[in-house]
Parts: sequence; structure tokens; C-alpha cells
Amino acid sequence: MFAGSAGGRPPVAGLLLAAGSGSRLGTPKALVEFRGERLVDRGIRTLHDGGCRPVVVVLGAATVRVRGAVTVHNPRWDSGMGSSLRAGLDAVPATAEHVVIALVDQPFVGPRAVRRLVDAAAEGTSVAVATYGGARRNPVLIAREHFGEVARLATGDAGARPFLRAHPELVVAVPCDDVADPADIDTPADLSALLAARAPGSPGGQADTRPGG
Repeated sequence: MFAGSAGGRPPVAGLLLAAGSGSRLGTPKALVEFRGERLVDRGIRTLHDGGCRPVVVVLGAATVRVRGAVTVHNPRWDSGMGSSLRAGLDAVPATAEHVVIALVDQPFVGPRAVRRLVDAAAEGTSVAVATYGGARRNPVLIAREHFGEVARLATGDAGARPFLRAHPELVVAVPCDDVADPADIDTPADLSALLAARAPGSPGGQADTRPGG
């Protein structure tokens, strides 16, 4: 289903956070259909096509069967994103030197943004963040040496942000304005707006998250 890893690169895993209930949306975001595909499947494929092996998906509010990824259930999903991040980092195999962390509700963050972070890891970067208009958003690359501190600081609904704020000297900004849009889906209005929108860098609005896109 997915191509193999490129030779000579440090192993980079993918981590998709998809455990929430989508309270404002009215349904768990992992199950939402976006242009004929569930968001969870779109997120898994995005990480795979961006060069991440393997992909770990953290689930919680919904029971979801997926292909092409290792699934982890977070029984404390309702405590916030922090517990899901900790569960996901614990499940990243020891062979992976870095992880790219992505959120399930950003359908226009596609493989090319992920690939830029994977390339940054290959160049020796230990922490990198995709930026849009200079603002730090997602996805985020973290080297294994920092997993412990990232997990310790991830409490409540905070993910990697406390760690990034604590260590600005480590963070490499990776501009992704031309290939991705970090707009997320929190409400039915958000979903409608993104369904009507065109993905950045993609004339048809979907190529950035299709295989090879």
C-alpha cells in the first residue's frame, strides 16, 4: 500500500493524534469523511507519503480500524492532548530516531510539509516546526533524545508546545506556506469551509494528500 523508506536516511516515525471526541463537531474527528476519505486514513497516508515509517495512531473516543499504522488506545483521551502525546511517544519503536507529530483534524497539512521535516532530520536537526506566515503550527519533528522531556511537559490539553517554548534554541523553523494550510476542523462550519477550499500548492485541491502528491 505504501512505498518503503528511502535508504540512507535516519528512521523517522509518524505519530497521528486522533483520540478526541470532536465535541463541537458532533462526532470524533477520526471518523469524519473528507472528500471521500476518513480523516484518520488521510492522516496516516500523509505521514507515510511524507517518509515516516512506521506510523503510530493514538485513538480514544472512537474505536477505529485502520490500515498501514500501529494503533494505540489512550484510555485517558478525555484528559486532553497531553495524555495522547505521551501514549504515542511511548509506542514509537526504538528504531526510530525522530518522530513527526501530526493532528488528525488538519486535512490540508499534506505529505510535502511532512517531507520537509523528514529532510530536516536527515540534515541533523533534532527539533523542527512547520511554520505558516512565521507562526509555529503543525506538524512538529522531535528527536528521540527529547521524548522524555516532551512527555513530562505535555499535560492537560498541551502537546509539544511547552517543550518548544522551553527550548527556543533547539527549534528550527520550516516554512510550509506554499505546500500546506494548518486550518483545523473544530465545527461543522470549519468542515464546510475546508471542503469548499483548495489545498495550497495543489490546483485540484487534493493532490497534496494523494499518493505521490
